[in-house]
Amino acid sequence: MQNVCALKNHESVFDPQRWGLPEGVAQRLGKRLYEFWRRFCGRFKTKTRDTSEYAYNYLGGLLRMEEKRNFANIASTTGVAEQNLHHFMSNSPWSARAVIQQVQAEIAATPGLERGGVLVLDESANAKTGEKSAGSGRQYNGRLEKVDMSQVGTFLAYTNGSVWMWVDGELYLPEDWFTAEKAELREKLGIPAELKFKTKIELGWEMIQRAHANGLPFEAICCDDFYGKSSDFRAEMRAAGFVYMADVPHNTRVYLKRPVIGVPEVKPGRRGPKPSRSRVLSPDRPLKVSEVAHQEDTNWRRVRVRSTERGELNDEFAARRIWTIHENEPVQEWLVIRRESNGRCTYSLSNASPNTHLKRLAWLKCQRYFVERANQDAKTELGWDELEAQKYLAWMHHLALTILALWFITQTKIEWAEQYARDPSLLQQFEVEVLPALSTANVRALLRAAMPLPQLTPDEARALVTKHLVNRARSRKSRMKGRHRGP
Repeated sequence: MQNVCALKNHESVFDPQRWGLPEGVAQRLGKRLYEFWRRFCGRFKTKTRDTSEYAYNYLGGLLRMEEKRNFANIASTTGVAEQNLHHFMSNSPWSARAVIQQVQAEIAATPGLERGGVLVLDESANAKTGEKSAGSGRQYNGRLEKVDMSQVGTFLAYTNGSVWMWVDGELYLPEDWFTAEKAELREKLGIPAELKFKTKIELGWEMIQRAHANGLPFEAICCDDFYGKSSDFRAEMRAAGFVYMADVPHNTRVYLKRPVIGVPEVKPGRRGPKPSRSRVLSPDRPLKVSEVAHQEDTNWRRVRVRSTERGELNDEFAARRIWTIHENEPVQEWLVIRRESNGRCTYSLSNASPNTHLKRLAWLKCQRYFVERANQDAKTELGWDELEAQKYLAWMHHLALTILALWFITQTKIEWAEQYARDPSLLQQFEVEVLPALSTANVRALLRAAMPLPQLTPDEARALVTKHLVNRARSRKSRMKGRHRGP
């Protein structure tokens, strides 16, 4: 009898209905994608043409294809002319910024996302073989952890509970891209003439300001130590009234007591010029944040941050009120330290109110994790890294359509969670506190079932292979000509 019951329970956990996947939900995904695209199709119309069908096909390619999501493959898979799709992505003047702005407006209008949102600033690099792509050059590639030929984007992610996705991005153009020597290359790659050099921090700050102006609700801003170590950036966020949790390097120096800053008095009988610059007059020396972590009066507490599919997230945290200096003025901030199970410590500065509870500070400090999930969804699931185009517009258009694909997945998960409740007894059956949420990969699998990718006929396959061989032969011919051409 026990074996029969166990078998029934085993079978029942595989009932899609219990997991919030009722019959017919997958079949309706194709219609859902079409209706989603219809809300945005006006953003892809130009003064002379309606190019929105290419947006629909590109979006469908990103969401359904597994690999090699370049212009040629997306065109052949979705049945549109490659030249037309290439023009739509690389040359058509539709506004990527307008698409992104509408996504942010829709997030802001989504019930349940009014509170709890956090913005996370990050950057990501793609390896390149040369300087033929807009913004490429020898620069730091975080993924490779070294300086290499790369193209770098600065991204703004939004996280709120089980929601995480990119909501903005900017292509970083190194300063040497604005020299006279690269004027011809800038024009060739369609880099707008009005663009001026901006640091990654300036690009990030502009994205935060745009999100705020668009009404995207957020309670705090998180960033890694590249951005967090900038006292100017933290000052801008303070002046705007934004709460931040900014990672800083381990050697960042802080004061445990408010430093006295002023111009030193001239001692009687001292020769030489009179001091005119302000400096710290108090005797207490600043400490590295890594030294503060080992102070006897730094109190550690184990904090349960959240329940995850892998169990409870419990790490040790410490928080102290400290002072930093910005423009010769003392600034009081929180120093928040996280000590992981392997003993590794990470450090953040925050302007959260002085009475903020440690659990809240710990929660904020852990929000940067979700930008990695957003990056993974964009790159692994939606082919962000598979872009092979060179022009500036192609990068911006690919960004807008990637964000659009992320929003389709996110909105689907949100609305399904509201419409199709899961069986709460699954928690008891698995003896867990949290059931795994639908992933981006899960929704993509369902969409592929609803909108299967076309299968090539034998003749179409022969033609496609022949086309690839011709293109490779042309490339080889071009390379050989280059070798034989004199200096």
